[in-house]
Amino acid sequence: MALTDLTRTSPPRLSAPAPSDRYKWTALFISTLGMLMATIDGSIVLIAMPDIFRGIGINPLQPGNTFYLLWMILGFLVVTSVLVVTLGRLGDIYGRVRIYNLGFAVFTFFSLLLTITWTSGHAAGIWLITMRIFQAVGAAMLMANSAAILTDAFPSGQRGLALGINQAAAFSGSFIGLILGGVLAPINWRLIFLVSVPVGLLGTVLGYLKLRELGQRRAAGIDWPGNVSFGFGLVLIMVGITYGIEPYGHSDMGWGNPFVLGALGIGVALMVAFCVIETKVAEPMFRLQLFKIRAFSSGVFASFLAALSRGGLMFMLVIWLQGIWLPLHGYDFARTPLWAGIAMIPLTVGLLISGPVTGILSDRFGARPFATGGMIGAGISFGLLELLPIDFPYWVFGLLLFLTGLTMAAFGSPNRTGVMNSLPAEHRGAGSGMNTTFQNSAQVFSIGIFFTLMIVGLSSKLPQSLFNGLVHHGVPVATANRAAHLPPVSTLFAAFLGYNPIEHLIGARTLAHLSLTQQRVLLGHSFFPMLITAPFRAGLHAALDFAIVASVLAAAASWSRGARYVHTETFVLDGASAGDGGSGRSDNGSASEAENAGAPDIEGSEGDAKTASNASGTAQEVHTS
Repeated sequence: MALTDLTRTSPPRLSAPAPSDRYKWTALFISTLGMLMATIDGSIVLIAMPDIFRGIGINPLQPGNTFYLLWMILGFLVVTSVLVVTLGRLGDIYGRVRIYNLGFAVFTFFSLLLTITWTSGHAAGIWLITMRIFQAVGAAMLMANSAAILTDAFPSGQRGLALGINQAAAFSGSFIGLILGGVLAPINWRLIFLVSVPVGLLGTVLGYLKLRELGQRRAAGIDWPGNVSFGFGLVLIMVGITYGIEPYGHSDMGWGNPFVLGALGIGVALMVAFCVIETKVAEPMFRLQLFKIRAFSSGVFASFLAALSRGGLMFMLVIWLQGIWLPLHGYDFARTPLWAGIAMIPLTVGLLISGPVTGILSDRFGARPFATGGMIGAGISFGLLELLPIDFPYWVFGLLLFLTGLTMAAFGSPNRTGVMNSLPAEHRGAGSGMNTTFQNSAQVFSIGIFFTLMIVGLSSKLPQSLFNGLVHHGVPVATANRAAHLPPVSTLFAAFLGYNPIEHLIGARTLAHLSLTQQRVLLGHSFFPMLITAPFRAGLHAALDFAIVASVLAAAASWSRGARYVHTETFVLDGASAGDGGSGRSDNGSASEAENAGAPDIEGSEGDAKTASNASGTAQEVHTS
C-alpha cells in the first residue's frame, strides 16, 4: 500500500496486509476457474437435454413432463439469482474466501451426485432437478464472492484487467457449455456433470491452500425477515414468468393462468415488503444505501438492462440454428444441438478478446466510455442480425456473432470494474451479490419476454402455414388441424431439443400410414424449416426490437454513472475512521469530484473522515500501488 500526501508521527493501521504480486495472480486463476466452471454448468444441460431425458426414460415434450424440461433449463438460474445477495453478505461477515471455498466444495460434491443417478423415469427426473438445485447453491457461493476476492487482491489500477478476465470467463463459459454438452452427452449424458468434478477438486484444494482473507470482516446478525421475504418473493416471480410461457387451457401461453397471476402478485408483494424491511432492520441483507453511490446504482441498472437484452437471445439464436438453418444445410435434427454450439464459437472468441482488453483500458480511462459504447455496439449488432435473411450466409452470421461478443464484453468487463471500484471494502461481497442478482434475474425475465414475443409472432402465421403444408403432403385433415393448433411453444421446444418437430406434431402412427415418398418429404431436412421461416421471422424481429431498446436504455444508464470513481482503502488516523466511510477519488484524485459522482454516507461518516483528515493537516488520499 502507498500513502500519498500523508505526514504523521506513526504509521497508519491498515485493514489488511498488502497482497503480494504473486498472490493476486493466484487469486485471479482460482476465482476465474470457479466462474468458468459455474457458468459452463449453467448452460451445459441445454444441449445435452435430449440425451439426459433419453437416458432416464422421460419424454420432455409430453404435457405432463414439461415440469422437468422447464426446471432443468431455468432451475439453476433461479437458485443463483435468489442466493447470491445472501451469500455475498455472508462473505462480508464471515469471510469471502471461506464462503468461496465452501462453494467449490459444495458444487463439486453435488456434481458427483448428479452422475450417480441410479433410478429412471420420474424419480430420476426429480433427483436430477434436486441435485441441480444444490449444485446451484455452490455456484451461487462462487458467483457472489469471486469479484469481491479479486477487488481485495488487486489495486484499483489493475482491477479492470482482473475483472475483465473473470467476466470474459463467465460470459464465454455459457457458450463453451453448449459445445461441451454437445460433445459429451452423446457419449454418455453423465459425463456432462462428471467433467466438473476434477476441476472442482482442483479449485477446492487450491482455494484452501492458496487464498487468504484480505477483505474487511465485521460481525453482524443475519437479516432473516429480509432473506425470507426476498428469497420467496423472487422465486415466486421467476416461477410465474417460467410458467407464463407454458400453454394454459386453450391459450398458447399461461399469462391468464390463476397460478401464474397469483405467483406474480404474491411475489411482487413480498418484494415490496422486503424493501420496507430493509429500511427498518439494523443489519439489512440488501444494502439499499449503496444505491446512493451513483457509480454503483448506474452500473447495476445498466447490468440489469444489458442482461435483459441478451438473456433470451441465446435461446432464439439456438432455435434459429437448430430449427431452420442447420436442417436446411443438410444436418439431421438429432445432430443440430452440437453443431449449433459449434456455430456460436465466434461469439465466444469475441468475448475472450474484448473482456481483458477493455478491462485494461477501463483501468486507464474509466468504465463509462467502454461500457456505454459496448451497449450501443450491442444494439447495432442486434439491428444487423435483424437484417439477415433467415437462410443467411454463415460467414456474415459468424461475423455478427463476433461483433456481438466484442460489444457484450466491452460492456461487461468495464461495468463490473466500475461497480466493484465504487464499493466500500466492507460491502464488496454484498454489492457484488446485488449486481449478480440483478443480472441473473434479468436473464430469467428476458427468457420470458423473448419467448412471449416469439410465440405471439408464431401464433399469427404458423397454424395456417402448418395446416396447408401437412394436408398438401397427405396428412389427414383432422390430424393436420390438431397439429396446427398445438401451442407453438411445443414446436419451439422440439426444435430446441433436437427432435424433428413434424414427427413430434403428427406422431409415428400417422406417419406409418403415409407413402414412403410423403414420409421422406415430411421428415426431410427442408419441410419444417420452409414452413416455419416466415412465422419465425416475425417473432424474431419482435424479440430483436426489444433487445435493441433494452440496449439503448442500458447505454443511457451506463453513461449516467459520471466520472470514474474509486473508494479509497480504509485506514485509521488518530483514532478516527477515514477512507471507505464515504471518501473516494475520481480520475484526477479530487475528493469533491468523487462526491459529485455519488459518494454516500455508509458505515461511517464522511464528515468524520474529513475531520480526521483535517486533524492531521495533510491526509488527502490512500490508494493501492
